[in-house]
Amino acid sequence: MIGALLVWLSFRGIEAEAVYRGLHKINGAFVLSSLAVMILMQALRAIRWGLILKPLDPLISKLTVFSITNVGFLAIVAIPARLGELARPYLITKKSGIPMSSALGTVFVERVLDTLTVLVIAIVVFFSTPLPLWLFRAGITLFIVTAVIFFLMIMALFHKEKTAPLLAQVIAGMPSGITSKIIQIIGSFVEGLSVMKHRSLFGTAVILSFTIWLADALAIYLLFKAFSLNMPLTAPFVIMIILIAGIAIPVAPGFIGNWHYFCVLGLELFNVAKTEALAFAVVYHAISIGIIIALGVVFLPFYSFSLADLRKQENL
Repeated sequence: MIGALLVWLSFRGIEAEAVYRGLHKINGAFVLSSLAVMILMQALRAIRWGLILKPLDPLISKLTVFSITNVGFLAIVAIPARLGELARPYLITKKSGIPMSSALGTVFVERVLDTLTVLVIAIVVFFSTPLPLWLFRAGITLFIVTAVIFFLMIMALFHKEKTAPLLAQVIAGMPSGITSKIIQIIGSFVEGLSVMKHRSLFGTAVILSFTIWLADALAIYLLFKAFSLNMPLTAPFVIMIILIAGIAIPVAPGFIGNWHYFCVLGLELFNVAKTEALAFAVVYHAISIGIIIALGVVFLPFYSFSLADLRKQENL
């Protein structure tokens, strides 16, 4: 319902023929360059996840991590309500001896690194480009929440002797069987954060996080060139930040609607006409999601899972 509303808002007042004409004017060479950068981003994501997994199972092959990464991202765009986020931990658990809770912990590390990296970039952008007040306030709120989560991660990992008694007090009123199960799951989840104990691995993961999001901005910049849009250097980062906020809303599969609406919203901040902004959003969405689908479909035959499997993991 929300996705349909956002699609309508994106196309409201736009003639389809005008968008079609805009698509015919794009420079194919820049589109291919942007596509290549996006494929590189997928490889970098797999390398980073491999580093985060290394303390748990150093024998996992790079090909396994890369293939599961792509199948997992396919699940994220194909399955609604973000249930696809469970695909990667589920599949890596089946291919290794890593418990599901620990695998979830490694994905959680990724999400925290991504959030902190984008927020650091956002702070730099806020100083050089006037942005909507709602985005600034949302960024500050998210930064505080993420900083608290990061602190709790450090406490849970490095000070187990202090956090375990606190956890025991919180769940003391529950039946003993459930209590022990919760403690076991949380302990396993914390093991998934183990990369933070390894300075070189964690430092490399942080560097890769910045590289991934800088590459994302580069891909957007190359698409600007494809559409002959003369934009300031901060514009790709603004579009990236607004789009990340927009697609966080769990609506239709493939981020249809929210991707287009928030991309148009961001481009209008730079006085790009709505018709041109929508044409840009259509192409950007098509190649971004197209790459994820193409790479995911290549490796999907090697991995079997169902929506029921993921729902079972969600309920554990």
